[in-house]
Amino acid sequence: MKKICALFISLWITGIIAGQEKDVKSFDPKNLNWYNKDLNLDKVIGTSVDKAYNSILQNRTPKKTVIVAVIDGGVDIYHEDLAGVIWVNQDEIPANNIDDDKNGYIDDINGWNFIGNKDNQNVLFENFEYTRIVKQQNVNDVNYTKAKSLYDKELQKRQTENKNIERFEKVYLEAKSIILKNTGIDVKSKSDLEKVKSNDNRILGAKDFLSKRYSMGFKEEQLTSFKKLNSEYLDYFLNTGFNPRNIVGDDPANMQDRNYGNNDVKGPRSSHGTSVSGIIAGVRNNNIGINGIARDVKIMAIRTTPSGDERDKDVALAIMYAVDNGADIINMSFGKQVSPQKSFVDMAVKYAEEHKVLLIHAAGNYGFNIDVLETYPSDRYLDGTEPSNWLNVGASDQTLDKKLPAIFSNYGAKHVDIFAPGVELVTLDSCNSYSMPSGTSVSAPVVTGIAALVLSYYPQLTPSEVIQLLMESSYKVTKPKKVLIPDLEVPKRKKTMFKELSKCGGIVNAYNALLLAKERYDKQ
Repeated sequence: MKKICALFISLWITGIIAGQEKDVKSFDPKNLNWYNKDLNLDKVIGTSVDKAYNSILQNRTPKKTVIVAVIDGGVDIYHEDLAGVIWVNQDEIPANNIDDDKNGYIDDINGWNFIGNKDNQNVLFENFEYTRIVKQQNVNDVNYTKAKSLYDKELQKRQTENKNIERFEKVYLEAKSIILKNTGIDVKSKSDLEKVKSNDNRILGAKDFLSKRYSMGFKEEQLTSFKKLNSEYLDYFLNTGFNPRNIVGDDPANMQDRNYGNNDVKGPRSSHGTSVSGIIAGVRNNNIGINGIARDVKIMAIRTTPSGDERDKDVALAIMYAVDNGADIINMSFGKQVSPQKSFVDMAVKYAEEHKVLLIHAAGNYGFNIDVLETYPSDRYLDGTEPSNWLNVGASDQTLDKKLPAIFSNYGAKHVDIFAPGVELVTLDSCNSYSMPSGTSVSAPVVTGIAALVLSYYPQLTPSEVIQLLMESSYKVTKPKKVLIPDLEVPKRKKTMFKELSKCGGIVNAYNALLLAKERYDKQ
């Protein structure tokens, strides 16, 4: 089991282990809406959203409906808990197959899908970016050496993992078979083992093996998930013979080749983007599902991110699309380790900066110090300067102890700005279901939701003012004195003060932010 620990963490981060449920009552109540809770009132280090609504905002009317673009893998715009919060392009007439608003995108009613084609075929799986670089075999490419190193390391890891899974499965199924043949009991859980009574050494050995695995938290469905995920790595992410971009039909290295894609903003796998959208704007207090953070919000859905790595051109055009269509905030819960067309993304980030659009980005789930190991998209332009409209978000857990920073979260005193809840958040999933993912992918929309909440009452604020407000008002962790530094590789992690892990040294807090905004801007 220890040999597949890394896969277990990967599945936990993406929410696969938690699974989809039709009702939030299926999850542990302590994880429901915990990101909205308050440390003093609820003994949970959430973001005090409920406290803000119940006190500061109780008798106030928002001044603006904030448009939030969710650049992701797709959003289920028909989810029951997103009713009424999906952005609608008023300049476009639905289903007339005409580009009414002349923006180059036909029938873009709720956003746009940059990884599909006009025949409504969509990309589901993609290579990792470093796989795409390696298969070009251009040793003169400035990214080739790094890409080859990353590719070789991951390929070896996944091939070894595949053998480990096969060996474990063989032993596991053999142990089950021994018990079934000799007792008639089909063991699937620890409770089934309690029915097994025998003095036969083979049966006792099989029972002991299974008992130890179940005691470690193993479940049969996890084995299926382990196998599925590892197969996706080998068949798609790392497969140099796989080329799904043919579906789209554009030239991904040509920024002028822009008018491609389709208006299917849900796509074939919308779980991730729907989870993100739910945290930002899931309808509050409707007796359905969860309570999102911001009430006066419209979600603009933009699909760029397959299962695998997104393309730089798609990200750049998605940012520009969001800006051109009135987005106030853009949530970007994706990332990768190599960016061959970073100049495209830089251009788009500058475009958003010029138009005063706030960009909120998930810091990543590698357990890296991104001050040292840069990940992409990045808050560093190629010329060394930094955008004024960018927030990188790390992930925190719900208890004030040494495990407060999530083990998987990227960090950095210079390039991670703030932390936010990101461990086991119950949120929306596709087809009116719910799940409980972990990751900086769900931390970023926590900050996005709070930023949108602030902007709905203080629409005059610039991105840099919102960033300053959120960072200045964040909850500064003083106890415990030291926490474990995130790291997915070492068996024994080092410790540091929480304030050393990010620029502001704190966890985003809606109540504090709105209180500071009230003090600072209500007099103006």
